[in-house]
Amino acid sequence: MKMFVKVFLMLLSLQSGATAQDVKELYESAKTYMKKGDYTNASLVLTRALELEPGDKNLSKELALSYYYQGNYPKALAVIKPLLELNEVDDQIYLVAGNVYRGLNQQKEASLVYRRGIVKMPESGALYNGLGEIMWEQKDSEAIKEWEKGIEKDPAYSRNYYNASRYYASNGENIWSVLYGEIFLNMEPSSNKSPEIKDMLLETYKKLFLNTSRDKDSKFESAYIQTITRQSQIANSGIDPESLTMIRTRFILDWFNESKRPAFKLFDYQRQLLQEGLFDAYNQWIFGSAQNLAQFQNWINAHPEEYTALTNYQKNRVFRIEPGEYYKK
Repeated sequence: MKMFVKVFLMLLSLQSGATAQDVKELYESAKTYMKKGDYTNASLVLTRALELEPGDKNLSKELALSYYYQGNYPKALAVIKPLLELNEVDDQIYLVAGNVYRGLNQQKEASLVYRRGIVKMPESGALYNGLGEIMWEQKDSEAIKEWEKGIEKDPAYSRNYYNASRYYASNGENIWSVLYGEIFLNMEPSSNKSPEIKDMLLETYKKLFLNTSRDKDSKFESAYIQTITRQSQIANSGIDPESLTMIRTRFILDWFNESKRPAFKLFDYQRQLLQEGLFDAYNQWIFGSAQNLAQFQNWINAHPEEYTALTNYQKNRVFRIEPGEYYKK
């Protein structure tokens, strides 16, 4: 109640003599409410800001988004739809519009919006991801092409890796399932989807050593399988966090010992962790938590300095795949 009164008084003070600074302050206030999950107050403030600055695309986009998060899809659509007809819009406007149509269960319209956005902005990973998700909801296996295109065009966008890793796990393409899944974990280490991906990675590594004879689609895949299968003897004793740490340590040492191996951020990152003495903790973070949460907590209790060092290391680095590091041909 106090928060509402505060917002009301702030709006009242802007009834006359509005300036660009007033609109900016309202916009920043609305963004703060959005971050706190207070979408009702965000809508209230953004509506007032639009009265002062009609036609502002950013204000309209944020207002539509606030309605979307409230589940008020008709209002969100009324705000965002006119923006689609403007000449200069960013990919976020198409993304919000597509998501609103999905909220309204208008999948055809959502698909068309994403496709229109991709034509204008072919480097937007978010739009490829949205289109792929709609296709997957419609049981269209061609969805993977959109996720892969998103990874190729916009390698810093995380959600395509998430969806592609799950797709490949379900289709027995274990190499790309484990690679893309681990990339997603490092891009979003605190995501609510991380436990699912960690579980998937542990199970997929078990399958990886059972099926290494499949035809490889690229030199990168061939190099990966050639290097990882050198550790089959360790895998034969069973896959768990400890054996995976040994397998993956030897893999990294072998990979960088070979000449002309392609650049790949994930492997560079794993080597950095090895050099920092954090690779054991890193593997426990992924596989230990997936295999047995209680045992993982015991490991943390027994190795507090290592685990703290890992979490600090992760907090102080942004994991990004660079353009050109795309090998799924």
